[in-house]
Amino acid sequence: MSTIRCDAQELVKIAKNLKVRDRVLLSGVVYTARDAAHKRMLASMKEGEAPPFPIKGASIYYAGPTPAREGMAIGSCGPTTSGRMDVFAPFLLDEGLVCMIGKGPRKAEVVEAIKRNHAVYLCAIGGAGALACKCIKSCEVIAYEDLGCESVKRLTLCDFPLIVGIDCQGGNIFN
Repeated sequence: MSTIRCDAQELVKIAKNLKVRDRVLLSGVVYTARDAAHKRMLASMKEGEAPPFPIKGASIYYAGPTPAREGMAIGSCGPTTSGRMDVFAPFLLDEGLVCMIGKGPRKAEVVEAIKRNHAVYLCAIGGAGALACKCIKSCEVIAYEDLGCESVKRLTLCDFPLIVGIDCQGGNIFN
């Protein structure tokens, strides 16, 4: 078990080297999306529309952050239970998504899609959203503003602490 400091845009190159239980300090751009945003995004993609951000090489953080307090980029920003996105994840992984961030186990179909696409599932600490926000340097709503906290946001992270939950060889912290 080691601690790896990396930029989100490097995950395409280093995902194959990450092992279950490795600690990751993630920096760079990730996108938030939860159930409602996933449903809308996939429906539009299946109709040939472009997604709100480039999926290939991207990282999605399953989170619905609260509004920012004064002087902060964002409010509390803890992980959402990832299993709620399992119906959408294989499609996005096959489209080039490299990383998902959330909490909890994933279905077998998601694990297979992670392996097939050399992706990674990183786990954030549940219940620590007020602390997690200190690692988020910027937040911008980029799509589906009408969804409120579930809108798609572009976050810039700095040393956001995560643990490899499922690696691209199928190593699974939940087994």
